Amino acid sequence: MKTFRLTTALMLASALPLTAQQIQISKENKTIAITTSDEASALADTAIVNIGFTTYGKDQDATYADATKTSNAVIAAIAASGVKKDAIQSANQNLGPISPNNDDDKARYAQGMRFTFSQGWRITVRAEQASDVLHIAILNGANNSGDISWELVHDDALEAEAAGKALEHARQIADQMAKGLNTKLGPLVYASNQTPPRGIFANMGFGNVSLNTESAAMSVRMKNLKPLAISPERITKSATVYAVFAIE
Repeated sequence: MKTFRLTTALMLASALPLTAQQIQISKENKTIAITTSDEASALADTAIVNIGFTTYGKDQDATYADATKTSNAVIAAIAASGVKKDAIQSANQNLGPISPNNDDDKARYAQGMRFTFSQGWRITVRAEQASDVLHIAILNGANNSGDISWELVHDDALEAEAAGKALEHARQIADQMAKGLNTKLGPLVYASNQTPPRGIFANMGFGNVSLNTESAAMSVRMKNLKPLAISPERITKSATVYAVFAIE
């Protein structure tokens, strides 16, 4: 919502619309003070792809051995695709026993499974690479993958654009008010960019992609799959500007 505040020595405020506006009158100076907000948006140019896997085994050593094979296969494939080492960050890794009382693990426990291992990474790539990175990870055993966070490398430029739009909108409102008061708008004498706190980036989540790739037939079919159709999110930044204009 766009709001503004007017301060002037001229007593004509009652003639102005009051919807979503706060107006105050002062005899100490002849100024119009406006507080207004605006937004700017752009498509994300950076993707943080969350990939990982979960595996089960009959004993600790066997479970860990299988996990190390999957772990190294996933990261080797990601690196071979051209992703730099410093763009790959470990998010979590955990080896532990499963419980026969856990509803999700009862069937596995009955089959003799006693341990589980899970590991995850965050891969930072250009937005257009997100689909391919996710595809490569899944094909190499990352059966617990899919969430993507979208960002802008230079989001400060987007905030500056929002502030510029808010300031221009403030000038337009002030000019209209000055005309309504039968006076002329003077120069900008003060401005403050009050950018709202940054919210949590909305994630474009595809959930956790659970794929069972144990069989050779399933593995062959997966190799023939195409990457998912994924589009970057539009990032929006808002800015609130407090501007004071002189009036003649």
